[in-house]
Amino acid sequence: MAVSPERSLLGTVIVLLLLSEGYFRLADAAHCVWYGECGDSKQVPGKKYNCNYTGPPIPLPSEGHELLTELCPGYDYGDRSLCCNIDQLRTLEASLQLPLQFLSRCPACFLNLMNLFCELTCSPHQSQFLQATNITGKNVIEVRYFIGQSFANAMFNACQDVQAPSSNVKALSLLCGKDAKECNATNWIQYMFDINNGQSPFPILPQFSDVPVSGYTPMNNKTYNCTEVLEDGSGPCSCQDCAKACGPKPVPPPAPSPWKIFGIDAMVVIMWISYMAFLLIFVGAVLGAWCYRRSAIMSEYGPILESNNPLSLNSDGSDQANASCCETCGERFENLLRTVFSHWGSFCVRHPFLVILGSLILVAAASGGLVHMRLTTDPVELWSSPHSQARQEKDYFDTHFGPFFRTVQLIITTPLNVSSTYHPYPSGSAVPFSAVLNKDILHQVLDLQLEIEALVATYNGKNVTLKDICLSPLAPYNDNCTILSVLNYFQNSHAVLDHSVGDWFFVYADYHSHFLYCVSAPTSLNDTTALHDPCLGTFGGPIDPWLALGGYDESNYNNATALVITFPLNNFLNDTVRLGKALAWEKEFIRFMKDFKNPNLTIAFSAERSIEDEIDRESDSDIGTILLSYAIMFVYISLALGHIHSFRRLLVDSKISLGIAGILIVLSSVTASLGIFSYVGIPLTLIVIEVIPFLVLAVGVDNIFIIVQTYQRDERMPQEELHQQIGRVLGDIAPSMFLSSFSETVAFFLGALSNMPAVRTFSLFAGLAVFIDFLLQISCFVSLLGLDAKRQEGNRFDIMCCVKLPEGQETKTDGLLFRFFKKVYAPFILKEWVRPIVVAVFVGMLSFSIAVVNKVEIGLDQKLSMPDDSYLLDYFRNMSEYFHAGAPVYFVVEDGLNYSRPAEQNMVCGGVGCNNNSLNQQVYEASLISNYTTIAFAPSSWLDDYFDWVKPQSSCCRYYNSTGGFCNASVVNSSCVHCRPMTPSGKQRPEGNDFMRFLPMFLSDNPNVKCGKGGHAAYATAVDLYPNNTGIGATYFMTYHTILKDSPDFIDALKMARSLAHNISQSMNHSVFAYSVFYVFYEQYLTIVFDTALNLSLSLAAIFVVTTVLLGFELWAAVLVSVTIAMIIINMFGVMWLWNISLNAVSLVNLVMSCGISVEFCSHIVRAFSVSVKKNRVERAEEALAHMGSSVFSGITLTKFGGILILALSKSQIFQVFYFRMYLAIVLLGATHGLIFLPVLLSYIGPSVNKAKAFAANQRYAGTEREHLLNY
Repeated sequence: MAVSPERSLLGTVIVLLLLSEGYFRLADAAHCVWYGECGDSKQVPGKKYNCNYTGPPIPLPSEGHELLTELCPGYDYGDRSLCCNIDQLRTLEASLQLPLQFLSRCPACFLNLMNLFCELTCSPHQSQFLQATNITGKNVIEVRYFIGQSFANAMFNACQDVQAPSSNVKALSLLCGKDAKECNATNWIQYMFDINNGQSPFPILPQFSDVPVSGYTPMNNKTYNCTEVLEDGSGPCSCQDCAKACGPKPVPPPAPSPWKIFGIDAMVVIMWISYMAFLLIFVGAVLGAWCYRRSAIMSEYGPILESNNPLSLNSDGSDQANASCCETCGERFENLLRTVFSHWGSFCVRHPFLVILGSLILVAAASGGLVHMRLTTDPVELWSSPHSQARQEKDYFDTHFGPFFRTVQLIITTPLNVSSTYHPYPSGSAVPFSAVLNKDILHQVLDLQLEIEALVATYNGKNVTLKDICLSPLAPYNDNCTILSVLNYFQNSHAVLDHSVGDWFFVYADYHSHFLYCVSAPTSLNDTTALHDPCLGTFGGPIDPWLALGGYDESNYNNATALVITFPLNNFLNDTVRLGKALAWEKEFIRFMKDFKNPNLTIAFSAERSIEDEIDRESDSDIGTILLSYAIMFVYISLALGHIHSFRRLLVDSKISLGIAGILIVLSSVTASLGIFSYVGIPLTLIVIEVIPFLVLAVGVDNIFIIVQTYQRDERMPQEELHQQIGRVLGDIAPSMFLSSFSETVAFFLGALSNMPAVRTFSLFAGLAVFIDFLLQISCFVSLLGLDAKRQEGNRFDIMCCVKLPEGQETKTDGLLFRFFKKVYAPFILKEWVRPIVVAVFVGMLSFSIAVVNKVEIGLDQKLSMPDDSYLLDYFRNMSEYFHAGAPVYFVVEDGLNYSRPAEQNMVCGGVGCNNNSLNQQVYEASLISNYTTIAFAPSSWLDDYFDWVKPQSSCCRYYNSTGGFCNASVVNSSCVHCRPMTPSGKQRPEGNDFMRFLPMFLSDNPNVKCGKGGHAAYATAVDLYPNNTGIGATYFMTYHTILKDSPDFIDALKMARSLAHNISQSMNHSVFAYSVFYVFYEQYLTIVFDTALNLSLSLAAIFVVTTVLLGFELWAAVLVSVTIAMIIINMFGVMWLWNISLNAVSLVNLVMSCGISVEFCSHIVRAFSVSVKKNRVERAEEALAHMGSSVFSGITLTKFGGILILALSKSQIFQVFYFRMYLAIVLLGATHGLIFLPVLLSYIGPSVNKAKAFAANQRYAGTEREHLLNY
């Protein structure tokens, strides 16, 4: 194809022009854009403009060489001809102090950043990539900086993971003007060059491209990856600061899959199959036995299993020789008990006043200890043993670092629907704002906050204000109180909240834009909007949005539905005066909040003292309910004890006075128990004082009924006096009472093995009270029974004993309840067709309970410990619903580590050169899988921040050359010199004496604009220095747990933190433990299953041993008692699952108590069965049920049932759940097992008749009027 000459010429000209432009640009490449500093910046006070200069680079004077080498080592060559002078280098050094302090942890990151700024400030090739777009006179007012996109991305990639230890966030969150998650290469560089950040003296407009733009070649210098070793020998960045330097991300172990069979819970399947197998075998055995009896033409009541033929009363006694050694020993022991108690009962009746007076004296002496009684309501003292790991760790933490601060907190929502939408100017997506962030609502909340700040309490006649007790981390330089509130983004000022910038038509910036900026960059001193308001709180620290807002989704803080205001107060370990001031102010705060009314605000609140106060109030509020419960039981006992033969003898046969005396004896045993332990110095709890009388009354009244009703049913033998009759009656029943009471006492005392003080105290007091009650009943009550019997025989009125009823003929009859049990109930339960049904039902209940026993939840919902009208219930609900902050957790390195040696430093730190398994590194890796470990963030590390602070390149560590005292970075004084020299060794970590020399300075330095690494605010309490700063003791490294809402979350968090601390201890070969304020309360749940199994097993073992001995070595009878009680306990777990009762210290106490109470339901029946000499098991079971069943039913079941029902009215939720529900279950399960299942079980596999006991009964009653009772 031909080309015209004209077109060819035109093309040649264009090519020449393009080449000439490129040539001139290339020739022009060596000139500068500026040199030196000129006028003051009008936009950023204290900063200067650079001077316009387009000449060639100028050699740097020799006095600037050292500074150039420090800032821009790549330019340290030749004659050092640059486009900057010493003044510009000094300005660059000052401007880069904060990036240096936060990013120099990662050498590659910081070198890339310095490259960006050195090229901008000093490059001899400035004109290639820098364009002055606005020059006024000598001043360069604005420039455009062409930056390679590859360079920007590489620089960002090297820096994006660098941590800021003191604030538990990434460094870019502090240097990018927004949260690190929203930061990228472009907006980070734009922010650094924006005049609104307070550092850039004039606008620098970055333009990103990897290809030439408008004749400019973007600066695209070599960059270093964060995993590379630098030319100066600096190592790669640590794993914390460079994700690429880490190995594979830790993967949490898979959650254990549920144990299932055929897709159904395995325990359910196993127990269902087991139950079906049992039914098949049992029904087969019953049918087989029935067929066998039919063929043998046996009685309906013949036993299924052949037993030895009992000795009848007409026996000649030849079988006495056939009694085994064990049977003989049992009979002799039984006879010994009978003889001892008979003589004792006779003595008590013959000498009533001596016995009663002696009892009163002993009770009074024991009860005198109540003057030394100490009450404790401190939750830590209640639930955490002084010797437990968590308690010892808490004491260690409190001793070395001071106790964790006290917290006063409000959670505020609004019922109003005043949500709005914010439209950013000049452009941007619309942002919805929730109702609680409406400005009018915020003003009202601020009014409330200011009123709280102004509260004045009184302590010892002196005023106490918030400033007297609040946490002020920067004191004495800044004594403003720490208030974690969204209003502190506006410096707690109505004026700042109303601050806006705009014109007649548009609002450029207002509280909406300031809020959005501050939640992204809470540490900012300038919000970079037109407002230029700071985000830091008035106390000098940041307010993390996840601490001040609640109810938002992900990080959309503008959708928050709740405001959280927290006032941290100082706590005091052994200073009662200052602690008293804090308590007084908290009390005034609670009073103020209870009276505060605002229809636009819904407020839930809490103070540190609130839980303890509410527990006290709960105890006081339940006194009426408890007294009513006692009163109902008193009235029932007083009326039910009497056996009225006729209306005429109503006032004679009643036992009101004896019933009241019995009740007073029960209460006396309680006061004696409390007094004895008060002498010893064991403190009490109000809940223990409330529960023990109820428990002992329920247990003790049963014995009263057995004594009185056995006496009422007994017939006096010829020539027998009253004292002999009562003695004989006591001899018959006291062994059974002794069996039950001693078993309960041992069971309760074994419960005292628990590590939890509340459980141990309860068990000790209950065990002693039960035993003292037994002693008083067989002494004082027997004497009173003798006196009452004499009154009754003298026909004198009850209470009004001076009034006597005329003699009349009366027929003695059995009581209605006894006749019902004897004639109706016992025969029915033991019918041939009823017994298999009973066994099937109870074994079914047992199977169900075993299937769900592992599904009972562990823990205690803290809401249950509060009265149902407590203001804390709203707080707990709101905390669970709205909170996005977990509890702080401290990894404490115990005393003994030498931090001045590099090897020990590497075991702890998280920066360059630190061990891959260092403390900081392990906690950081745990935070990467926070859903599993519950560790939310990398730890704040005083050691890493100290290394950054002490670097000679930084302006942080300086001292007065004349005095050696610390010189803060904000001080301008020529005598202030850097702590360490700008030499290779000076740039290394401090060791030996240098380490300890500057550390106290770091811990006293307040962070400021020129030095953000000062350690006073973040680490003042994190390092326990030896006296005179001679060394370092214990230290801690703090992070946060993830959000924890219920008991399983808290238990799991404790478990995971301890596991992590254990791994750290092993890798360091030094003791490290994890501590958080809630650990002392939840530690018990780590071992609650084991403790429960151990306590219940020990209680059952004790009951078995005691029952074996006191039943006269009837081993099989003791086995049946233990099996029945074990069934009751297992069924209790089934009830707990059905009724949503969790396993904790309170329910463990109740389970141990149910062991003791179950003895009452079982032991009397079994003993009556064992001494019966009827001809087969069915008849023996029927006799035992008839004679003892009515006393057990009236003495335990009905007595407790009435009192328990009243507990449902209690305001205390813990009473309603753990006492009403569990007590009701104990009574119902105990009664059904003792009065239904146990007699049936005895009728099938009860122990054979003890030949020695049968022979003794034959000898004892043959030829007397008692003979017919043996055959009833």
